[in-house]
Formats: sequence, C-alpha cells, structure tokens
Amino acid sequence: PGTDLKVTGVDFLRSENCRLHCTDSYNINNLVVRRGQPFQLRLNFSRDLKADDKLALRFGIGKRPIRVRGTPMSLDPRRDEDFGGWQISIVRNSGNQCVLSVTSSPWAPVGKYTLNVKTGNNIYKPENEPIYLLFNPWCEGDVVFLANEAQRKEYVLNDTGYIYVGSASNIYSRPWNFGQFEDLVLDACMYLLDKSELNLSNRRDPVFVSRAMSALVNANDDNGVLLGSWSGRYSNGTAPTDWIGSVAILQQFYRTQKPVCYGQCWVFAGVLTTVMRCLGIPSRCVSNFNSAHDTDENLRVDIYLNEYGEKLDAMSFDSVWNFHVWNDVWMKRTDLPSGFDGWQAIDSTPQEQSQGLFQCGPCPLKAVREGDVYLPFDSKFVYAEVNADKVYWVVKKVNNEDKFIKISTETRGIGMNISTKAVGQNRREDITREYKFPEGSEEERESMQRATSFLRPSGLMPRAHFAMRMDEKGSKYGVVQEPVPKTEVLKEVVPKSGLQLEITNKEALYPGNPLELAITVKTSAPGKWIINLVGSCQLQSYTGKIQASLGYIKETVNLEGKSEAQIPLKIPADTYMSTLATVEDEVHIHVTTIAEVQGTEDKLTKETSMSFDYPFITVQMPETAKLNKDFLCAFIFKNKLNVPLGNCKLLVEGLGIFKMATFDEGDIEPGRIIKSEIICTPTRLGEKKIVAKLTSTQIKGISVEKAITITA
Repeated sequence: PGTDLKVTGVDFLRSENCRLHCTDSYNINNLVVRRGQPFQLRLNFSRDLKADDKLALRFGIGKRPIRVRGTPMSLDPRRDEDFGGWQISIVRNSGNQCVLSVTSSPWAPVGKYTLNVKTGNNIYKPENEPIYLLFNPWCEGDVVFLANEAQRKEYVLNDTGYIYVGSASNIYSRPWNFGQFEDLVLDACMYLLDKSELNLSNRRDPVFVSRAMSALVNANDDNGVLLGSWSGRYSNGTAPTDWIGSVAILQQFYRTQKPVCYGQCWVFAGVLTTVMRCLGIPSRCVSNFNSAHDTDENLRVDIYLNEYGEKLDAMSFDSVWNFHVWNDVWMKRTDLPSGFDGWQAIDSTPQEQSQGLFQCGPCPLKAVREGDVYLPFDSKFVYAEVNADKVYWVVKKVNNEDKFIKISTETRGIGMNISTKAVGQNRREDITREYKFPEGSEEERESMQRATSFLRPSGLMPRAHFAMRMDEKGSKYGVVQEPVPKTEVLKEVVPKSGLQLEITNKEALYPGNPLELAITVKTSAPGKWIINLVGSCQLQSYTGKIQASLGYIKETVNLEGKSEAQIPLKIPADTYMSTLATVEDEVHIHVTTIAEVQGTEDKLTKETSMSFDYPFITVQMPETAKLNKDFLCAFIFKNKLNVPLGNCKLLVEGLGIFKMATFDEGDIEPGRIIKSEIICTPTRLGEKKIVAKLTSTQIKGISVEKAITITA
C-alpha cells in the first residue's frame, strides 16, 4: 500500500482524438490537436489510483519551457481547475487506468508541446511526444473561427486546388497540390514558426503568425523557403513553371534548411496557402488580373509607348502584371477597431519591404474596399494593386529630346476579375466585389476619395510629371506636361467620334503557327472620321516585362457614322519561336494599339494579353479504386503542333496515391505520341486528384488533373 505511484504508460488515443479534431489526415505519428477543443489521454499506473495520490500533467512549449506566462502549465485533474484557460478533468478511473480530458485555451500559443506526468516525486515522459497544437476554425472561442462547414472543408482541409493565371480576357486554372498533410510538411511549418522568433504571446495570434509566414515563405531577408527569380534563366534550380505543388518545395526546404530555387508569385501563394492551412488558419489563393505594381503609392501607373505602340520598359518605374497571386486568410482583428474581421490579404511575393522585411499583410479586405488605407498592415500597397489608374504616354523625339504626349487615361483596367477557387466546386469564383465596390458606383467614388486623402502627401506629383528624370543609361529626358493637382481623381474622356477599339485573334494561337491577329476600329457618331492607327505585337512575361517586339502596323482608316474596319496584324512563326525557346518562363502575346482621330482631340489606347493555345495531356485510369490496392495510371500526349518540342519533362503527382515523379521524354517531334505509366497505391480514402504537367524548351504551360474516388 505504501508503494510509490508510477505512470507506466500514456496512450494519446490518437485515432479517436485526431478524428474529432479533423487532423486525422496529417501524415505523422504524433498527436495533432486543435486549440480550445477537448482531447483525451489514457494513463496506466503501477497500481490503482487512490484519493490521496498526487497527480499533475505539465505541458511545456518553447525551447526552454520555464515557468513564465503559463509554460509549462501544471494541471491537476483532481482540482478540475482552470489554468491559463486550460482545463483538465478525470473522465473515467477504473483500477490502474485513468482517462483524462484536456481542453487547451482557444488563445493558447500554437506549436509543439512537451508533456510530463508527475506522480509524487516521479516524472514520466511519454514516447510519441511532442503534441502538436494548431489553430481551430471549428472553435467559436478561437479568433480563426469559421462558421460554415463547407468553407472549413475548402479553406482548411482541401489539399488540392487551382491557382488562376493567364490574363483578364483569358483566365485559366493551374492545378496546384497544397499537400498540407504530407510527410514533413507540418514539421516544416513548425520549423518556420521557430525560425520566425515570434515570442510566445504572439504565437497565439494569427495576425502575427500570418505576417511572419508571409516573410518566411520568401527567402529575401531571412533564408526563408523560396528564392524568387524573374530572370528567365533557371538552370541552377527548378524553373518556377515546373512546380505542380508545395510539397516538394517544403520537404526540400525542411531537409536542407536552405532556400529552394525558384519561385514566382503563384508558387509563393501556393506555398503560403499550404503553410496557413497546415497551421489551421483558413486560407485561399487570390489572383488579381491587371495588377498594379506601383513603387510610389501614387495610384498611377504610367505606361510609355513609342510611335508604333510598342511599350518602352526602361522608362517605366511601375508595371502592370497580367496577374498577381496572393492569399486571403480568415481571422478576427482584435488589434483594430470593430468591423474589420474576416478575410485579410497577405502576400509572400517579395516586392516591397514593410517594416524592414519583405512581408505583406494581413490587410483587411474591408479596409481596401472602403478606402481605409491607414489601417495595418500594408493596406496602401494592396489598395494600389487593385485600384490604380493607367495613364498612357507616347514618347516622340523632338529636336533630339524626348517629348511626352499624354494619350489617354484608363480608370477601370486595374484590379479585374479577382479570382479564387469556389467552395466545394472545381470552378472559379469572382471575388472582385469583396475588394472593390462596382466600378462607377457612388460608393466606389467615395472610397477612392477617402483613399486618395491618405495616399498622396501634399506636394507629391505623379512621377511622370517630374521635370527631369534619369533613365537607365543616365541620360536626362525632359517632360512637357502640366502638373496635376494632387487630389485629382482621374476620369476617362468620352471620345466625340464614339471611337472604340477591339483586339482579337482569328485563329487559335498555337506555337509554331503564324499569329493571326486583328484590330477592329469602330466609330458611332455621325460624320466622316479619319483615324491614324498603330498597333504592335510584343511577347511579354506575366510581370509585363517585354521579351521581344514581333511587328507592328501603321494605317490610316476612313470611317463614316456608325461603322467599323478590321485591320489584320499577322506575325510569322519564325519571328517569335526563338524567343519562346530562350526564355524559361511562360510568355504572353501582348498587343497594344493607339488610335487618333484627325481634327479632334480623340485619342484612345487599348492593350490585350493573350495566351498561346496548347495540345492537351490525356489521363487514363479507373474512376474508383480500393484502398491499398494497386492500379495503373497512364499519361498520353500527342504533339499536334507543327514544331518539335525539345527536352520534354512530364511531372506527375497524386497526393495520397503516389509521390511526385518526373519522366524525361526527350524531344517530341510533330505528330509523335508519348505514353508514360505509373503504378498507384492509394493510402487515403475519398476523392483524390492526380495532376500532370508537361514542360519543354518551347512550352511551359500544359497541365491536367483527374479525380479518382478511393473506397475501402
């Protein structure tokens, strides 16, 4: 009877706890639970537990858990006390076994916890610790609480999805495997939390955690996960277009503890979504089309064209990206006045420093929509990305000086078709209304005026108006233009002639074929109109960087009243194929046109980005398969182009089915069919997706996915 009470074992009841905490998909042997929700432990003792036995559970977090700020916490199940918001109680006690229920605080620091069980003077350290504690969108007391179950399934538990890319007039989905439950991914996220050096009280708060992760997913100032590169040359790493998911990136980073090469915006956003969902913060990838990257918070992007309508990159300080991808995360903002809870934008693509680091957000979508751009964090930057105006200038040589002529202003072109994957469906959802009021509405004008009052400090002139500027070669060029008063909200001018421009392609844009483009000029007002038209075609990367100028047209068009004329712009294949083969990024076809109506002030500019069309990959496999039973999956591709594709690689991945694999397919001549097969062993139930991507010297963007249902 006088023998010491010793603990002989602790069972974490992993399968039951993880099922109740929606953490049963994590590929890890430890207990993974969410904060603010009870979990059970079964203790085995050396003898029966008696009323006067001393028993305490100690949970610790941090490198050296010391008794400060409640770590470690010593919980006595007998007293059923509340310690720092944690609760513990005895559920069942029979013989030498005892089942305890532990509920962590919904405001507990997130991370890895050690557990010691103290009985009298004996301390027992269980195997299989640490315990991983995550944010809990299922718990009303947690600031990341999300009430809708379908949304929790999408934004926390879905490990696959799409990232929307292309251009505003041609949006397509790129399948992406987030893979937040795969091997080592949770450990990589815990390693990032430690690397962030957030103090424990900030580890409670998704505002600080999401901001720190937006800094750590890029490697710019903290040796984080991914090194960004837009150089077009990636031979000493993986080209940004070659990734099909986050898993390989996070695993490589965790194993080597060195930045992975290379990322561009959709890769950063894909990885940040994985990290957020893995830690339990609801997250979605957001694509903004015609995204303004304006280095001066002046809400204007100045675009300089030569006399043929070709963009002059070197003169621009700012740029418009065809698309830019960032993330929204869901949380209450206890640090702000009420009303700014819900979705917050964060961005891990390294663009501008914020408080000395390349990090961005969280910024409430409501602050962006309503023009409250003084609210933290980085709301001015996000506001400009979706709301800037475009001003077009033609640069003409006059007496060997550059003269700038303002052609037109476009107030509606930036921040279009803001997109994310729909909840529970494989389709695009347009969320522009969550970022902006409808263009032209009264609320939009008020929001714009509110924002401009915070954005332009007095005396700051839009940058195109500085009298002198240095270009890259150091020569000066003068600007002939009147300064604009600082708070002017730009408006578009309606042309007298009813002038309109449209840019279209007459044939599918297959690499290796001539590009059959056309510019349509329309007038609608009575009268005879003589229109000077120029149009140019350039290849550009998605960040707006010009890779090649392919050709231009210069025409005079006569129209009368309501009429139109179509001017063809044809680009032979050999003028662009060499550029496709030398730039290791996906490039877009960019057409810019300028029309000026003689004898009037009517001037109009229009630009459009188009993507190439590609042959497709076919996936052959059964619609359903049994758990742990092998099945065969085949990938078939026929080169329907009339040019060979060099150095082809087929990348395939199926989360819960097979690990990522690469097939080297060599050169694929026109008409040739390739077939690659992989043996699949499903290890998880439910609907799973297989993703495949084909890259070659000439083409980067062919991807496909196919779903299969795994049954017991």
